[in-house]
Amino acid sequence: MAHFEKAHSLEEWLDQRLAIKTLRRVLAEEYWIPKNINFLWAMGMVLAVTFGILVISGIFLLMYYQPNVNLAFDSVNYTIMQEVEFGWLWRHMHAVAASVVFLIIYIHMFTGIYYGSYKKGRELIWISGMLLFVTFSAEAFSGYMLPWGQMSYWAGMVITNLFSLGSLELNGLVEWIRGDYVPGQAFLDRFFMLHVFLLPLVIMALIGLHFGTLRIPHVNNQDGEEIDFDAEAKKYLEGKTKEAKVIRFQPDFLSKDMFVVAIFLIFYFYLVFWHFDFAMDPINFDPADSLKTPPHIYPEWYFLWSYEILRPFPKDPGLVAFGFAQVIFFLLPFLDKSPNVAPANRRGLFKYWFWIILVDMIVLTIMGKLPPEGIFNTIGLIAAVTFIVLWIVLPFITKNEKAV
Repeated sequence: MAHFEKAHSLEEWLDQRLAIKTLRRVLAEEYWIPKNINFLWAMGMVLAVTFGILVISGIFLLMYYQPNVNLAFDSVNYTIMQEVEFGWLWRHMHAVAASVVFLIIYIHMFTGIYYGSYKKGRELIWISGMLLFVTFSAEAFSGYMLPWGQMSYWAGMVITNLFSLGSLELNGLVEWIRGDYVPGQAFLDRFFMLHVFLLPLVIMALIGLHFGTLRIPHVNNQDGEEIDFDAEAKKYLEGKTKEAKVIRFQPDFLSKDMFVVAIFLIFYFYLVFWHFDFAMDPINFDPADSLKTPPHIYPEWYFLWSYEILRPFPKDPGLVAFGFAQVIFFLLPFLDKSPNVAPANRRGLFKYWFWIILVDMIVLTIMGKLPPEGIFNTIGLIAAVTFIVLWIVLPFITKNEKAV
């Protein structure tokens, strides 16, 4: 048995049993961050704070929400919005955070692509981040079902139909997912359980994994410079803080993170109080009606780019293209054949690849919200084909890239 001495404080008592000082030193005080970074490196902390807002606001909404097809719509739009004191505020906070979190995810994701933060040694950082993206997407979709409005119902109908896998007609799988032939009480129960219990647990586990993958290779920096973290940390601990290329995670980097978080929260609460409507589809303020199909069914803005990759093609090719779009980002560390870890603007043809795919995804997002007719359909088809071609040519344009 370990030897325990008399503790003179609660911290000392806990440290003898939980090694909290060692954990603080390893995870915070002696976890080193490069100095050569900018505010974009704070997006991870912004995401963590936004997830916290989603959890807290979700708990308050859960107190009054009724997961019943006959009561769900009224519990959201009347009970919470009109009868519960400040219920409107919690709903606005939850809806805006659910939308803004994807804006931050995309910024975080494209920052990683631009600076090559997925390259050799950091593959698991990227893959765990993409797993988080997929899980957040599932969490957002399951939450979108809960108000049981028109767009909730019909978006659920369309998305679950994808699991029939086109000409394979796996309708039994679709019915198993829904719990019925069409979305109903079983469907709502299942997505309620996923949204409030299972997926949040998975997200929390993946956040832990994502931070864990950063521990050994450390975060990247603006120049892609290979830093000897042990040597630079030694300089810092010896008091040569100006010469060292690294800073502590806590309190140095964390204080800078909190400044960016504060700026983000100003923007966030501005949206919550004055522009919350962007996160709430007006069609979803009509109760779900299985006998009345909306004239134009579309998902939330953060899914529009992948939806538009599905839409311009016939059924089976469209499903293949859609599946391609869902998995291809996971393969980025293996498709980029260049050894260079550097900003995209220093990487030859990759510079153009990066900006073209960014613009292409913005075009796909815009087209996904518009009716699939006339010139919009043509632009959507060109953008979808461009997206696929860009990923196919990536290994070829990076294979012979000159060292920088």
